[in-house]
Parts: sequence; C-alpha cells; structure tokens
Amino acid sequence: MTVTGAAPRAADAERQRLARRLADVVGDTHVLTEPALRAPYETDFTGRWSGRSLLVVRPADPAQTAEAVRVCAAAGVPVVPQGGNTGLVGGSVPGGDGTEVVLSLRRLDGIGPVDPGARQVTVGAGATLAALQRHVRRHGLDFGVDLASRDSATLGGMAATNAGGERVLRHGTVRANVAGAEAVLADGGVLNRLAGLPKDNTGYDLGGLLIGSEGTLAVLTRLRLTLRPRPPRRAGALLALDSLAHAVGVLTALRRLESLELAEFFTADGLALVLEHSGLPAPFRHAHPVYLLVECAGSHGPLDELAAVVGELDAREVAVAVDDADRRRLAAYRERHTEAVNAAGTPLKLDVTVPLAELPEFVAGLPGLLAGRARAYVFGHLAEGNVHLNLLGVAAADEEELVHAVLRRIADTGGSISAEHGIGRAKAAYLPLTRSPADIALMRAVKAAWDPAGLFNPGAVLPPAGRPGHTGGRPTTRHRGGLTWTARP
Repeated sequence: MTVTGAAPRAADAERQRLARRLADVVGDTHVLTEPALRAPYETDFTGRWSGRSLLVVRPADPAQTAEAVRVCAAAGVPVVPQGGNTGLVGGSVPGGDGTEVVLSLRRLDGIGPVDPGARQVTVGAGATLAALQRHVRRHGLDFGVDLASRDSATLGGMAATNAGGERVLRHGTVRANVAGAEAVLADGGVLNRLAGLPKDNTGYDLGGLLIGSEGTLAVLTRLRLTLRPRPPRRAGALLALDSLAHAVGVLTALRRLESLELAEFFTADGLALVLEHSGLPAPFRHAHPVYLLVECAGSHGPLDELAAVVGELDAREVAVAVDDADRRRLAAYRERHTEAVNAAGTPLKLDVTVPLAELPEFVAGLPGLLAGRARAYVFGHLAEGNVHLNLLGVAAADEEELVHAVLRRIADTGGSISAEHGIGRAKAAYLPLTRSPADIALMRAVKAAWDPAGLFNPGAVLPPAGRPGHTGGRPTTRHRGGLTWTARP
C-alpha cells in the first residue's frame, strides 16, 4: 500500500479543522488558509526572513485574541504573534515546517481617549505609531518614541521588541514610555495591568516583563502609554564632519543642550546611495566622510543655543533648519537610508550596540573584518552607539562566517548583539555571546513559568535547547523551509 501524499493530506485536514474552530471566533474572512493570502504574513519586509504557516488568524479585539489562543492551545498548535512585521531578525514570521499559526494583531488598532491629567492613553496592539502621533498631537502631547517606519510599525510590536528609534537620547526606549499592559496568557487567560498608576508597589511588574519579550511569554493586546508635552519650537542641523571620532566629540559638546532630542549619524557611502535612489539634491557642495543630524526641541526657540554650540565646533559645513519643511528635508537624508539600501539589494541587517568610545574603531575595522566579501553601509543613533549595519553582496557561503565574525567583534567591545530589533530567530543561537549561562538559565525558567507548553513564538530569543552558554567555534547554518537560522555545534 502506498502512503505517498498521506502527510500533506493529514496536514491539510488539520488546517481545515483548526480553521473552522477559529472561524467561529473571528469570522471566515479573518482565517487565511490559502497560500497566496498567507504569503504577506510569512515574509518580513526585508525579504530575507520567510517561513510557512499553518494558517493566519486575525482577531478584532482582546476577547477574540484570548479565544483564538485557547483554540490553538487546545489543539497543541504553536502561535507566532505578529504586529506590523517590520522587524529585522525573523521574530515575527513562522518557521518553515508549516505547523505554526500566525496571530496577526493589526485589527486591534483602537486608540482610546487621551487622559490629559495623567498624560496617558490606552492603545490597541495593532495601532500604528503614526496613528498614535496624529491622535495625541491634537492635545499638545506626544509619544516619546519615534521611528522612520512609523506608518507601519505597530505599538504592540514596538513594545514586544522594546523599540528605540530616534529620540532615545531624550525620552528612552519604549520600556520607559509604557505605564501598563494587557496580554493574553498561554492558557487563554488575560493579564490586565492597564491602570497606569505611577505608584503601585504590589509585587512583581508582570506587565513590564513583557516589554522586550518578543511574543515568547504572552500576546500583548493593549498598552497604557505615557505621553509628554510636545515642544512647540524646534530647530535642526546637519553637520559635515571629518570622521566618526569627530562626530563623537561633537556629540559630547552638544549634550550640554537640555533641548537636544536627536543625534543621528551616517557616512558618505550611505548618503551617495540615498541620493542615487531618491533623487534628492546633495545637502552640501562637497561630499564629506561623516554626517551628524541633530535636532533640538523646547518651549522656547532652541535655534540660538544650538547655533551657539555649533559655532564652537570645527564642522566642515553646516546646514540649519528651523521650519518643518527644512527639518523634514534634512531628516530625509538619514531616514531614507533603509529604503535606499533595500533598493540596492537584499541586505544582511545587523542591528547592534557598540560602546561609544569603541564605535570609531569598530567602524574603521569593518573593511578588514569583511575582507571584501560584502559592502557595508553604516548609520544609526549615535548617542546610544546603535549601529544599523547593512551588508550587501554577501554570498550565501559567506553569510554565517561574516555574521559570526561581526557579532563576535561586538561582544569583544562589550556591546550588544541586538540594539532595538530584538533577538528573534536570527540571533537566538548567538545570545550566549553577550548573555551569561546564568542569564540564559533564568530566561528559560521565566519562559517555562509563563508558557510551559512552548506555545508562543517557538525558536525565538532563547538559544536552541541543549546548547546553553557555548560561545566558541563557528556556527552552523540550518535551513527549514524558507527560514534560515543559526545553531552552534
């Protein structure tokens, strides 16, 4: 008797049974089983990370989310929570064996009324950052975190990865701007910590533990966010500098300004790529090695104090912007780096943190480290030493060796292998480079307490089981369907 095709038929039958149960919860149109409909949820925006799901389910509210999780848990089917799918490390896409359900939270996009006294607002996990900004700025308030991907990045995804962005210098990461959270637990129960009380010393901060957990502990459904007064006056400047070491020195001088809100760097190579892709005019008559984009904001016009400090600096050229149009024009030279790099090829993206004192030497050493096997474009958030390292032209045979070499170098500097996009699947095997065996053992214990059956986002964050703490040797690359991840021998 032949059994050819039996396994695919069994998988399809399982999909249909689960789809019927989930359709009773969210409606037929929000359970996607056809490959063409699932595809947008199975590949991230970089095009590098992709997998294959059993199906996609799209609940409309926290109650539907909880019931969908109960259905999946009862069936023993793993769940991959997904927001805007704008991450860089494969943390929001399924593996390649078609056994996981993608739980899309984009329909949970409600935004509640602003509480002007508490300066807080409650938002759904699927609300985009841009929608939040439009909502709260009408009240003279703002959210402290801003990203270039604001039109697509969702608040739930930003919280799950503890996103940082452009204004960490003044306002901190998402963690510093969340006052409470609601989440669905692995058994379908609900954790509700949305009161947003500034003083509440009643035990462990369970909601806070979910910030940065990358969907491995629970499914964030709503957030209580802290808001800040939106400064009415702004001024920006783009400085052309001799080197990255020069930029670090300039930043030190600029930190005297209490109004300093943003300090972004990029290089001549990156700017040339942006100009070629976008058609923007060059900001200066001549090209320069390094550029520093800064912005100040305050209740009074910060231009004079910014100009006074800039005037003391030995910048090659300076462009200053006061009105919104000019500031957006200068910001575009930095913000359009990602699209320009993506247009030039499918980049290998490594989002890392380097101690500021080590940053110039790290970037200067990249050509030798890469040995001609990739073209490197670097830009990022200077004050935090956060480098967005984009490698183009990497041969498949060289990828694992280059990733290991770069992340090993990061670890040697005392930096972090992930600055603001998380560990996901892509960096899970490398976590022991910058976290100790004791750290990882405690993380595993936390995961087991919250998600004993391993329902949520399997393969993300924690190193493969049985390989704790190993940091030597070369990694091996394994392929499961379309998803690539690394595991150490």
